[in-house]
Amino acid sequence: MPARAYLWTLLPICNYTGHVIMPKSADTNPAARKSAKPKEQTKAAIASDAGDKVDAAAKDTGTAAAKASAKSSSQSKANGDAMNATGISPPQPDAALAEVSPDAPLDNPDFFFNRELSWLAFNYRVLHEGIDDRTPLLERLKFMAIVSSNLDEFFMVRVAGLQQQVEAGVNTVTADGRSPQQQLDDIGNELHPVVALQHQCFEENLRPAMAQSGIFLLSYSDLTDEQQQYLERHFVEQIFPVLTPLAVDPGHPFPYISNLSLNLAVLLRDPDGKAERFARIKVPPQRFVELPAELCSSLGDQGKLAWVGVPMEEVIAHNLAVLFRGMEIQQYCFFRITRNADLEVEEDEADDLLLAIEKELRKRRLGGSAVRIEIQADAPAFVRDTLIRELELDAGSIYDIHGMIGLGHLMEFMGLPLPKLKDKPWQPVVPPRLQQGDGLFDERESKEDRSFFAEIRQQDLMVHHPYHSFAATVQRFVTQAAVDPNVLAIKMTLYRTSGDSPIVKALIRAAEHGKQVVALVELKARFDEENNIVWARQLERSGVHVVYGLVGLKTHTKITLVVRKKGDRIRRYVHIGTGNYNPKTARLYTDLGLFTCNEEIGADLSELFNHLTGYARQENYRKLLVAPVSLRRRMLELIDREASHAKNGQPAAIRAKMNALLDPEIIRALYRASRAGVEIDLVVRGICCLRPGIPGLSETIRVVSVIGRFLEHSRIFQFHNQGKEQIFL
Repeated sequence: MPARAYLWTLLPICNYTGHVIMPKSADTNPAARKSAKPKEQTKAAIASDAGDKVDAAAKDTGTAAAKASAKSSSQSKANGDAMNATGISPPQPDAALAEVSPDAPLDNPDFFFNRELSWLAFNYRVLHEGIDDRTPLLERLKFMAIVSSNLDEFFMVRVAGLQQQVEAGVNTVTADGRSPQQQLDDIGNELHPVVALQHQCFEENLRPAMAQSGIFLLSYSDLTDEQQQYLERHFVEQIFPVLTPLAVDPGHPFPYISNLSLNLAVLLRDPDGKAERFARIKVPPQRFVELPAELCSSLGDQGKLAWVGVPMEEVIAHNLAVLFRGMEIQQYCFFRITRNADLEVEEDEADDLLLAIEKELRKRRLGGSAVRIEIQADAPAFVRDTLIRELELDAGSIYDIHGMIGLGHLMEFMGLPLPKLKDKPWQPVVPPRLQQGDGLFDERESKEDRSFFAEIRQQDLMVHHPYHSFAATVQRFVTQAAVDPNVLAIKMTLYRTSGDSPIVKALIRAAEHGKQVVALVELKARFDEENNIVWARQLERSGVHVVYGLVGLKTHTKITLVVRKKGDRIRRYVHIGTGNYNPKTARLYTDLGLFTCNEEIGADLSELFNHLTGYARQENYRKLLVAPVSLRRRMLELIDREASHAKNGQPAAIRAKMNALLDPEIIRALYRASRAGVEIDLVVRGICCLRPGIPGLSETIRVVSVIGRFLEHSRIFQFHNQGKEQIFL
């Protein structure tokens, strides 16, 4: 559910004709569904909910999208079966609960899963996709990389925050009753074996599978003499000039080790004085060194070799004598540091938010205090002790790695031209209403009258990405508005966009055509701040009015308002969606979007933009629910209404799809609804602090997490309302 720290919009869409949000089946009838067992709510069934199309005029498109969604769900597999096949047990967020007294107070910590442990369970589900041999090979490497990059961010933000609380003496407990130190302890207990499992799977399963498919990620010891000679020359010519070994001794203090950097720790001996020395070398960003095909004949038919190479750190390690001439190399090991990288911007005190965030970004490039060390499991004790001492960490922050450190770089192998080792490409479809020759318009109408705006005037349009084309819908809407002479103004929010964004280019073009263009660029979009600053400045130089959101809030809503005049009439055209205005992620994330020229919604968006860009203090809207103004309060009212219906013996049901469920007050409301008999089905991709299926507490609540080819990103909420369904996007 949306948190108070974000500005969201939620839009009711239940009264729109021609839209089917949820599949109509016997399962949607709460009375009929009471006889169904929770286990019958399969992953495929839940995924088909997300795959149903919402525009009755786009039945063909909807069918294609539903098929693609079902395929995605089949690739996401039922976790239980696959885990049994691999002998893997997922981490358990908390011990199981027995039956709860129906009168038990709902503030019991045992009634909540811990946020951090729930996230670890989610990341384990992602890891499972990489472990499961039914997933195409390069996709398995991709999931391994995602797990590692997810953990990097988890440590840089969540673990770092907990460590800061411990250092500050904060002992406030979470809804599940854990203090910051208890959470850190539990994170370590859960995560150490999962990290070991990830690396074991890569080294023992994926690396051999790569070789069988012609992708050879070799160790230096596997190389022929000819290959080693080639790499020695390559080291001297291409790598040696950029390396800077740093000595550590009384005259050379311990060096600052930058965030997420991969390093070599080297123990040396001076042959004259016999004194032992310690040095550190930072590995360059290029992670792998590819070998020429002509040197790889020993590996088989060159026509079947897709790629052959060696990790960069191994090339450096086996040429240390060049770096330390006259010294004896005793031992070496690899290690990687993770630092606190969360921005600390005092917005109330900042005269210029953009400059304040730029200052914090400069700090992030180096990183704050260290929060994790990944190190070779057989690293010398002296190196291990030195790192712990100098970085001021405890033993629980050390992660012993068997094999290659930093699996996030495995994502690079997705660039290999090996389609048989990847998911089959999904080609987004254009909604039939937007295709030429659809018969919906009189051929005598002008080209202008057959524009995207004419389509929206005829009927609202719901799109579902990536099944529907982003370029042919959202992108077309904005780019057409930019050049339409009848468009007076374009206003939109930008949370995350791509480095070569056609949306941003369209806004610039619109400003150059003399239109009033407003862009709210969220500078606090975590780890996209720098990219958003670049676009904000480019937009400003082109005449776009750029604002940076509200103090103390992240503007997370995705909205576009186009004001258009035809004749004497001004009409407002709107897009409200769950996804970022990013054509790249629109191919990877499942998101919903609505196009409409509904007058009430258009008026709401005008007032919302006035609130975002000016000093308006809007409290109520006609159609929109806006956080933190009204969304949370209204959601609680809707949940309580279903509970009231159930208490009166009437059918009652809630179905919702979201990224995460954390809010204790919302969770307690769902518990009350379940106790009243409301049937509740939740699709929660990531963190879920609610404990489902507990007699006396949440017996009628079912929770499913869908992990698969596409990242489930859409949010939608359905309330039965005595058969007069209310659905919110």
